[in-house]
Amino acid sequence: MTLDQALAFGLIAATIGLFIWGRLPYDLVAIAALVIGVLIGIVPAARAFEGFSSEIVVIVAAALVISEAIARSGVVETLMRPLLPRLRTTGTQVPALAGAVLLLSMVTKNVGALAIFMPIALQIARRTGTSPSSLLMPMAFASLLGGLVTLIGTSPNIIIAQIRGELTGHPFAMFDFTPVGLSVAIAGYAFLCVGWRLLPGNRKAAAGLEAAFNIEAYTLEAQVVPGSASVGRTVAELEQLGDGDVTVAGIIRERFRRFEPTPGWRLEAEDIVLLEGETVDLERLIARGKLHLAGDKAATPAKGGGHAGNGEVSVIEGVVTGDSRLVGHTPAQLDLASAHGVGLLAVSRSGKRILQRLASVRLRAGDVVVLKGAAEPMAEVLGDLRVLPLAERSITLGRSKRSWVPASVLAAAMVLVGLHVVPVQVAFFSAAVVLLLLRFLTMHEAYETVEWPVLILLGALIPLSEAVHRTGGSELIAGWLSAAVAHLPPVGALAVIMVVVMIVTPFLHNAPTVFVMGPIAASLAVKLGLNPDAFMMAVALGAGCDFVTPIGHQCNTLVMGPGGYRFGDYRRLGAPLSLLVILAGVPLIVLVWGLHK
Repeated sequence: MTLDQALAFGLIAATIGLFIWGRLPYDLVAIAALVIGVLIGIVPAARAFEGFSSEIVVIVAAALVISEAIARSGVVETLMRPLLPRLRTTGTQVPALAGAVLLLSMVTKNVGALAIFMPIALQIARRTGTSPSSLLMPMAFASLLGGLVTLIGTSPNIIIAQIRGELTGHPFAMFDFTPVGLSVAIAGYAFLCVGWRLLPGNRKAAAGLEAAFNIEAYTLEAQVVPGSASVGRTVAELEQLGDGDVTVAGIIRERFRRFEPTPGWRLEAEDIVLLEGETVDLERLIARGKLHLAGDKAATPAKGGGHAGNGEVSVIEGVVTGDSRLVGHTPAQLDLASAHGVGLLAVSRSGKRILQRLASVRLRAGDVVVLKGAAEPMAEVLGDLRVLPLAERSITLGRSKRSWVPASVLAAAMVLVGLHVVPVQVAFFSAAVVLLLLRFLTMHEAYETVEWPVLILLGALIPLSEAVHRTGGSELIAGWLSAAVAHLPPVGALAVIMVVVMIVTPFLHNAPTVFVMGPIAASLAVKLGLNPDAFMMAVALGAGCDFVTPIGHQCNTLVMGPGGYRFGDYRRLGAPLSLLVILAGVPLIVLVWGLHK
């Protein structure tokens, strides 16, 4: 062992130890290790930051932006809507939700696919009385299985493709993972459809930020646009578009005539409908009913304020304080749009139902309002109005843009990659840019969507992985492993690699595991005279299948709180699923890729 190899191994070991210790953030550990690698000379200074320009970082960031645009577009909800009324039992809910997440994870980042379906699952659980703990973990595991199918589904596939490119000059293509990944995903999905019964059914979700708000239902007004699908609908039919979670509190017709409608009341063009409900439910009904949200017009700059803005819009919840200039006045009297550049979208008042136009509501101290306006001057406007902004939570009211365009842009990118017209990183980066230009996300929203700690982790670990390979460390470890598995048949050596990767991933995180084990597995295959592609596929498959802990993959972490899971709950469903992946994955890799060159 050379000095450089010893230094590289020592740095990697210390990094892994800090990851396992868990007291420091993963991204901080990674960048500290990168700095140390430069200082001790195993990472050339000129190449220290090449990882941040890697195609891996570009693909992951672009995939997250595209996933968020698709989530806001409402396409998934539209496709699922005809199926939702039929999902009355856990036995039908798990296959439908897990299957939908699995399919979407094949074409978007798996964590993004899971995030899209989690609100739908929680809504179904609330309506049918199903425990969220029976739904969310199968969905998380299905997202991991779906990510195995294509290059962009999960980070291990993206990383192993780059490692193969560095070793052979030819990275894995978009659908090289499909034969093995799809077969494993189908087998795993079949298990999840029955295996959910292994999970505890009495877990309660951890109290989160949403529970701390305890806000009464919001009231907003929306107009029935002439020619829209809501003209001629009854009140009951309109409320059904909100899945029963929105109430029509009143109807204003011919500008001043106010009615408290019965369920059979039919809507007419130009009716103003007063709606009550949570913001997410109100947004869903407005989008489905093709209604026009009052206050949703573009806000004008404040008079004399010089706030031209940058075109980005912000939607903020705030409490009207006792000394606010809003107290005792109506929005019409204050002329909020002209004077302050904001529109009033909704009002929540504890203990009283609002049955009049929002413009004529005299606001009180303690009212909770939803305001929309240009993002840049919003903080100044809130201070001027003495409105106290609430802790940030996701508010899509007045922001979502329902359309099939994001899904079409993603499909076009997939086709271009599949036809080898452009590389995957170019296709997905271009798709993200197109969606931003079309304003399906603002730049601020795109920056919030990107998981920066993950990108920092990836960018910092790439040079460290290359350092181990460049110093000959991969070949050295491969030599030790080849001696250890010399008595095993080739398929046994392949299985050992997959099992080792699956054991290490929960403690090391999937990305570092692939960075470390990918080159080692390839070198081991060469020393044994076997096909490196098969061994690299085993690494990707093993790293993408952490089913036994909540910490090895962010999808598992994402459902832990809402599902009320404990650490040990993951093993109940995850251990047999992991065994299934090994038993199915190893023979499939041998069949598809072959063990011999």
